[in-house]
Amino acid sequence: MISLGIDASGKVAGAALVRDGELLGEITLCLGLTHSETLLPACISLLEQAKVSVEEIDLIACTKGPGSFTGLRIAAATAKGLALARSIPILGISTLEMLKENLSYIPLPIHVILDARRGQVYTASFLGGQCIRTEQACSLSEVLEFAQSLEGKQIFLGDGVLRYKEEIYAALGEERLIFPEGSSLLQRASSLTLLAEKKWNAGEREVFHLEYLRKPQAERQKEAGELKDFQIIEEECAERVGKTEDRLSAKNYPV
Repeated sequence: MISLGIDASGKVAGAALVRDGELLGEITLCLGLTHSETLLPACISLLEQAKVSVEEIDLIACTKGPGSFTGLRIAAATAKGLALARSIPILGISTLEMLKENLSYIPLPIHVILDARRGQVYTASFLGGQCIRTEQACSLSEVLEFAQSLEGKQIFLGDGVLRYKEEIYAALGEERLIFPEGSSLLQRASSLTLLAEKKWNAGEREVFHLEYLRKPQAERQKEAGELKDFQIIEEECAERVGKTEDRLSAKNYPV
């Protein structure tokens, strides 16, 4: 069985190729949010270097969220584009579960935190490979409150560590914390692909869909009345016999 993993859920984007539980190759790019330009070429380069054709791929693994709304859609579009013509199944894997897999062999509580902005993190906690605190978007203080209820050393993973390290130290104390360095701290396509292959061989099947954990910023602004699709800035109709000309200005917003 040959599996291709594709991830662009954060600043790191990557692709990995696995054959029957053995890693054939992995490409990791930490170049910022340029995934639309780099992800597909990375997949093609990986396949070429491993001398594997798309026709030989049995499974595509793709992160389904949470994470960057744009990045998740780029990865999903790439995965679906490769899968569609050849009817390759896609298995979605939680970004938080994928990150846990980086250090799942260590028998300590693992808290995964991704910076969700607006004072929140995407988070879940694991122990011995099992989820002990469900995936959610919440404040860091809620994560720390749960961590304080546990004993002994604990591991924190994810890009939220880069932003909130000092707050975590202050809450738990340096002697109780492990912050991995290097590639183990952030998303790894190899962890995604190896986990997906295990799940597939165990019989897990589901229709691939993205799971954001919270609504995109644009939707939240629109529901709050802060955003309209178009802002009408002038209407002239008084003397046009029922005809109205709207001068519209598109209002851009970050996704």
